[in-house]
Amino acid sequence: MFATVDLQQMTVDEKLRLMEALWRDLSRENLASPAWHGEILAERDRLTASGEEQFIDWETARKQLRQELR
Repeated sequence: MFATVDLQQMTVDEKLRLMEALWRDLSRENLASPAWHGEILAERDRLTASGEEQFIDWETARKQLRQELR
């Protein structure tokens, strides 16, 4: 089944809810991470260790986004 959505007509909140639903569904699958993903994680570790960047987890980011959208 293939579904289409008109992203231009969706609100930011609707788009975030759609992303969350897609992620929930995909996370049930046993998918292997692509090689580039490991490279990105290693770069994040390097940036964090050097103090160049700080990252937050998805739950924190989602709460912040929801607060900003209210």
